Amino acid sequence: MPDFTIENKYRDKNVIVGIDEAGRGPLAGPVVAGAVVFPQLKIAESLANSLDDSKKLKPKKREELYEALFASDALIGVGMASAAEIDKVNILQATFLAMRRALDNIKEKVDLALVDGNRDPGLYCPSITVIKGDGLSLSIAAASIVAKVTRDRIMTKLASQYPQYGWDKNAAYGTKEHLEALAKYGPTPEHRRNFAPVKKYISPLNEPSELNLLLEP
Repeated sequence: MPDFTIENKYRDKNVIVGIDEAGRGPLAGPVVAGAVVFPQLKIAESLANSLDDSKKLKPKKREELYEALFASDALIGVGMASAAEIDKVNILQATFLAMRRALDNIKEKVDLALVDGNRDPGLYCPSITVIKGDGLSLSIAAASIVAKVTRDRIMTKLASQYPQYGWDKNAAYGTKEHLEALAKYGPTPEHRRNFAPVKKYISPLNEPSELNLLLEP
């Protein structure tokens, strides 16, 4: 379970933020990053005992923790990069862009960032990358939950516009249902056109019409 062991190594830094992303792998929708600061590394014991890598938590638990985080004293920032931006700069650079935007939405100057993964996103402050950090650091675990729940909510809203693809259930990952809908209806404006499973369905002949997108399968 994550704790403040990593954060405590840098207690000379006044403000430490955890940063993580959600949505690098899906075929559609934005990539979303969360940034979370626990001032003075203080957190309610019940919350500390519940936070974990968002992928290990059931959706209902993630939602509960998301609400608890926003009700706490934590400073929270969210940033995202759209499907169009992903196509323009590639998914890695778009992820870094989302992380920078999330950090910019923290309403306090940050002294150090703990970033999940092994790549430096190019933040305005010093950063330390932590492989599998969402299972080690409470700050990163909290950021992973913020990013995941935010993105899932976005995809649920988009699913109401494009119900054929099942995004409310598959979060736009390349599931059988999603791929079959892509083959039948082609990509939407929310699809990442440079991703191989989407790219092969792009042509003037199979670009979906507005009518087709609104039809039920």
